[in-house]
Amino acid sequence: MSTIVTVNTNPYEGQKPGTSGLRKKVKVFLQENYTENFIQSILDANKDVIVGSTLVVGGDGRYLVKEVVDKIIKISAGNGVARLLVGQNGILSTPAVSHIIRKYKTLGGIVLTASHNPGGINNDFGIKFNCSNGGPAPDGTTNEIYKLSTAIKQYKIVPDIKCDIDTIGVQRFMVGDNEFVVEIIDSVKDYVEYMKEIFDFPKIKALLQGSEQREPFKILIDAMNGVTGPYVRRIFVQELGAAERCARRAEPLPDFGGAHPDPNLTYAADLVAAVRAGDYDFGAAFDGDGDRNMIIGRGAFFVTPSDSLALLASQLQHIPYFQRTGVRGFARSMPTAAAVDRVAADLGKEMFQVPTGWKYFGNLMDAGRLSLCGEESFGTGSDHVREKDGLWAALAWLSVLAATGQSVEGLLVAHWRKYGRNYFTRYDYEECPSDPCNEMMQELEKKITEPGFVGSKHSSGDKTYVVAEADNFSYMDPVDRSVAMKQGLRIVFEDGSRIVFRLSGTGSSGATVRLYIDSYEDKDVLGDAQMKLKPLIELALELSQLQKYTGRDAPTVIT
Repeated sequence: MSTIVTVNTNPYEGQKPGTSGLRKKVKVFLQENYTENFIQSILDANKDVIVGSTLVVGGDGRYLVKEVVDKIIKISAGNGVARLLVGQNGILSTPAVSHIIRKYKTLGGIVLTASHNPGGINNDFGIKFNCSNGGPAPDGTTNEIYKLSTAIKQYKIVPDIKCDIDTIGVQRFMVGDNEFVVEIIDSVKDYVEYMKEIFDFPKIKALLQGSEQREPFKILIDAMNGVTGPYVRRIFVQELGAAERCARRAEPLPDFGGAHPDPNLTYAADLVAAVRAGDYDFGAAFDGDGDRNMIIGRGAFFVTPSDSLALLASQLQHIPYFQRTGVRGFARSMPTAAAVDRVAADLGKEMFQVPTGWKYFGNLMDAGRLSLCGEESFGTGSDHVREKDGLWAALAWLSVLAATGQSVEGLLVAHWRKYGRNYFTRYDYEECPSDPCNEMMQELEKKITEPGFVGSKHSSGDKTYVVAEADNFSYMDPVDRSVAMKQGLRIVFEDGSRIVFRLSGTGSSGATVRLYIDSYEDKDVLGDAQMKLKPLIELALELSQLQKYTGRDAPTVIT
């Protein structure tokens, strides 16, 4: 029999979850009681229902995951949790956690990830709580967790529990008079079974293997040494029959092999080069925790996340899941280009524009009003779970490619010819000094909300833009009427072009300034995005004085 120990502690400043959990440097989490405080605050935020509950626990395999899983097991035992479902070796992708919460109807789950941020002793770690719908905790819950963390005086723990998380099976412990159960589960089994229900695996397998009429469709899938490696092997190699060499960097590593596990043209440049140089029809990359994706076609033809969302929205009839459930509405984050809006209008579906953060899609899904959604930050997903889902997006693309017989580029060009094209780019200025960036945003907000700014004309290159709308975006949830304020500065011009500025909430240190540029063309759909958007980019830099405030002559990443 094990005994609960109460440990006295003191609060730490700054345990405020961002758009997707608490993210800090590993060395911050290594401070005495820092991690324990936050775990206790998560459990306390659930109040009385935590006693006798079941929680899901897993992470992306980064440095510190196993140690924190051990702490969660011991603190959960100390707080009356009845059962934990823990991924083998502490491994569970974020979409898999969402699915397991929903499948087994648990109270929620604790996800150990800093998503697309680098890993290792000198880099990032993160903890977030997902609720019973499988989605990230809403603002009300994260605010409560933060409030509790500022006043915490003690946490409860069962220090002598020894739990082997490397071996699948059930382990039982007596804590006082109560049984505490830890079940170590196959990290990929439930998720893979679900994907086989959603998609027509035999049809995708036939595409990859080819036939007398069609050459084999060659793919290259990059797990970026993140959590998706075992999922990629199980799905693409074992289930769909792709060659083992099609799975790149498929071993989860604590430091992601020294790389930055963010699937974009900068950090997945190796995949882009391999697809461009090799005989591949399709490439995909996934981030550290498996919720983001990048899609490229033959010759490394790049699909922007905004275009990926719009293309899939127009082709959902090819996916068995939607043949069964029907298609409800579509949604995008505010900075995401409006390409999917035109598909929604064409199909007569509801269309929603929400703040950045996947939690804002969950209420719409739970209310039965949303089927497909996405963010320009390489996130795409549907109502099958309550997280974005990188592997799902790749399988959705392969389903459409199998059904239509077209190439990635062919599909997208046909889409642009029908709907027009939203040229889009995003500039990221990472780890800038916070104070000057905050000042820049304050000064820019003053400028764009002054009387007379709406209606003003701005020339750049050979273009003149007239301001139609300018604000700091706010959102009222149509389901529960909750309001999210100050979600990004928007300048919308009369031709539909947009400039958007945000300070990101997903970094662990400093400020990341994100600049988004979006311009619609009805007929001229085959141009180069950077050339098309050059006048708007220059105008954005001039209006914001970004280079002065950040001290940067160029962005860290261009998408």
